[in-house]
Amino acid sequence: PAVSDSLAALRVRTMIVNAADKVRAIRLKSIVRDDQGRAVAESLADGEISGHARYEFSQDIELLNPRLWSVTAPVLYEMVSQVYLGDEIVDEYITPFGIRTLHFDAEKGFFLNGEPMKILGVCLHHDLGCLGAAINERALERQLELLQEMGCNAIRTSHNPPAPELLDLCDRMGFIVMDEAFDMWKKKKTTYDYSLHYDEWHERDLTDFIKRDRNHPSVIIWSIGNEILEQWHESGIAMAQELAGIVRDLDDTRPITSGCNDPEPHNYIIRSGALDLIGFNYRHQTFEQFPQKFPGLKFIGAETGSAIATRGEYDMPSDVIRRWPAFGHYQYDGPPPNADWTCSSYDNCSVPWGSTHQETWSLIKKHDYLSGMFYWTGFDYLGEPTPYDWPARSSYFGILDLAGFPKDAYYFYQAEWTDKPVLHLFPHWNWHEGEVVDVWVYTNFDQVELFLNDVSLGMQERKDHLHLCWRVNYAPGTIKALATKNGATRRAEISTAGAPALLLMTADRSRINADGKDLSFVTVTVLDEAGNRVPQADHLVQFHVSGPGFIAGVDNGNPISHEPFKANHRQAFNGLCLAVIQSDGGEGTIALEATSDGLQRARVEIQAR
Repeated sequence: PAVSDSLAALRVRTMIVNAADKVRAIRLKSIVRDDQGRAVAESLADGEISGHARYEFSQDIELLNPRLWSVTAPVLYEMVSQVYLGDEIVDEYITPFGIRTLHFDAEKGFFLNGEPMKILGVCLHHDLGCLGAAINERALERQLELLQEMGCNAIRTSHNPPAPELLDLCDRMGFIVMDEAFDMWKKKKTTYDYSLHYDEWHERDLTDFIKRDRNHPSVIIWSIGNEILEQWHESGIAMAQELAGIVRDLDDTRPITSGCNDPEPHNYIIRSGALDLIGFNYRHQTFEQFPQKFPGLKFIGAETGSAIATRGEYDMPSDVIRRWPAFGHYQYDGPPPNADWTCSSYDNCSVPWGSTHQETWSLIKKHDYLSGMFYWTGFDYLGEPTPYDWPARSSYFGILDLAGFPKDAYYFYQAEWTDKPVLHLFPHWNWHEGEVVDVWVYTNFDQVELFLNDVSLGMQERKDHLHLCWRVNYAPGTIKALATKNGATRRAEISTAGAPALLLMTADRSRINADGKDLSFVTVTVLDEAGNRVPQADHLVQFHVSGPGFIAGVDNGNPISHEPFKANHRQAFNGLCLAVIQSDGGEGTIALEATSDGLQRARVEIQAR
């Protein structure tokens, strides 16, 4: 289909099934409606369908002056398909869609609607933290809102077809998507995985997947696999070609990739020639060799990073990189893992096959031919508690923790990926006299001056630095950063917290729909009398709810907590915990109260309408 500012040529294929016993003469009316619900184009087609048969109608529709879908203006149209028997409408189906162009260039990277755009993505597992794996649209929307605020513009559905609600939200909110079909083919990764069913089901599953998702404008890449073991077996050539052939027969408008953790020319999946994009899982050390190893081919960072961190925990010195765990031929690098099952939030800890946030982004940022990346992962998720075993029970990879609380790396990306004024100062300022503390700043300002108790510790220029660091002899009081850029200033400060004194509750939404599904995420913070967050507070918080709502889940982001997610209580972790309030379908005021021994209680009200 052709797309320009003045005209979009739409290719419409509609399958009609005649469930009757006899031939039916039908009329198909296809109406294009804009985002205001106005009919802006239509087409009619007539045909006869035999009993218990199906027929595909083909229509070409020209749409004048189309509004293009993009990440900044995600304009959607609707295709209304009406089936007539005589003058009667016997069926109607509405398909949302968008109009946009995309292409990848071997030298210049990715283009959306003819404009260059770096893909700033994350991988998402399907779970919703304390709410589990069952889909709740508001919980998904909250995840995407937090990522969008960070500057993220892309999602990889790792490693399976996503809930359709996710793609609907990406269409509406303006995310581009790598839509992924398989985590394994015939060679198994675990005893009872999809490999047992591959021969019987892969063609049907892939066909249904493409048909279901191909009208989503957010979907820009099809992925036929993740770290497939046939990379190292000659069978990978024919299998990749078969899968790519199925995809192209159903949709020839999007490129195909596979996430390869051995992205070298000898890789059988790459050798198949089936991939439009060479998908790199990790191996950032070889990114700059890509034009030489794969001349004329196109790059996508399908899975990058795997930095690991526990929110609010810091290991010094911060310039010593820790590579954990020892795995296969990988060995520990740096100090050994922590006895308390934590990982540092300084961006100085990663798995040995991955990288820190800064190591990978510095390369993706530098070269146009590196079209973009999908960082592993946007949020912590249930399971896979690398680098630890039990009692750790959820991952450390997320830019945000399992409760959706940002780790410090969130502000690294916000400074790099957005034009918002960012000045993030960390760590907390509750240490011991005589300790030397590494103070970091993530910022997009030009210069930052650091003060301790109003005494300057020096100014640093950002230039090409991805973070600024001062090594400070600790003294209680206030650490302050003052940033400047083109005459604008911004200040951030952290004070030494005193004894815990009160709870603060903040609801992400004070009004929800009384539909039995909608949610409000309520953050509980432990503060001292002066209003400073107490950084290591671990108080047990009790919740009481009244009105037309209930507690759907509780969390605190601690990857080794074994407290139940379904409860009316939660221990704070590094000063924070979360209660998720859900509508029970009734209207009225939902009141949530939080109490903890020795602390002033807090209350928040949420209107369900």
